[in-house]
Amino acid sequence: MYILENKDLKITMNEKGAELTSIMHDGKEYLWNADPKYWGRCAPVLFPFVGSVNGGTYLYEGKEYKMGQHGFARDNMFTMCEQTENEVWFCLKDTEDTYVNYPFHFALYIGYVLEGKKLSVKWKVENTDTKELLFSIGGHPAFMCPIDGCGKQTDYALLLKKHGQAVQEVTVGVLADGLLSEETFTLQTVDGLRKIDETMFDRDALIIEKQQLDAVSLVDSDGTPYVTVKFDTPLMGIWSPAKKQAPFVCIEPWYGRCDRRRFDGELGEREYGNRLEVGACFQGGFDIIIDN
Repeated sequence: MYILENKDLKITMNEKGAELTSIMHDGKEYLWNADPKYWGRCAPVLFPFVGSVNGGTYLYEGKEYKMGQHGFARDNMFTMCEQTENEVWFCLKDTEDTYVNYPFHFALYIGYVLEGKKLSVKWKVENTDTKELLFSIGGHPAFMCPIDGCGKQTDYALLLKKHGQAVQEVTVGVLADGLLSEETFTLQTVDGLRKIDETMFDRDALIIEKQQLDAVSLVDSDGTPYVTVKFDTPLMGIWSPAKKQAPFVCIEPWYGRCDRRRFDGELGEREYGNRLEVGACFQGGFDIIIDN
């Protein structure tokens, strides 16, 4: 376990998956505790895929490869490669095992930078291959909801914003068996606020594409935002296990997503996929801000 700490926050990370495992502020835990009763993870990094591929396989240069949901980085051991008082970086490089089902050479760096009540999650992907690197990457942090055991999930709300302004409605994509269907619906708010109801996640994650949002906050039963995720990713997801009233909500910035139903194209044809030239470095990430 690795720790970053200042007068406001205490952050804990694990070498497995370079996963964030705790955000403590004022004696309260803000990050989900990975209780397997609901979901046995805290904040996995999704790489080199976000979501599921159709049929559990994908095509690259005419060859079929197997790939599980969200790729493999979250289940691999990273190496801590740099740590200072307010910053820590972890690294994962390709191996013979990863190459079997993901035929690319790469280096993935995951960093955590602490500044006041803000934790910046940073990603760097380097193409160490002799060909173009194709990948997706995303975050999956789960936040306590309710916070500190106060009330229940349905006492809370989401606050949706873009460029600092409340968003009145967003178009949401609908999943079907882990793949994106053709169905969409409109999620409406009142001055950006949308109360979490018992059926909100019945159809799995809310998929919000086309940069409709750049900040999502969780708001407690008193109407006060307590954690905000800020991002500039092309799409994102909001998730809690269906029909469980689980005591957490995930706010997930993504550079990539699952396949559409019936998609049968090549890896390079997947929507929102990223292409990286030989020797190039992709940089991305998001911020977690404790608001109270």
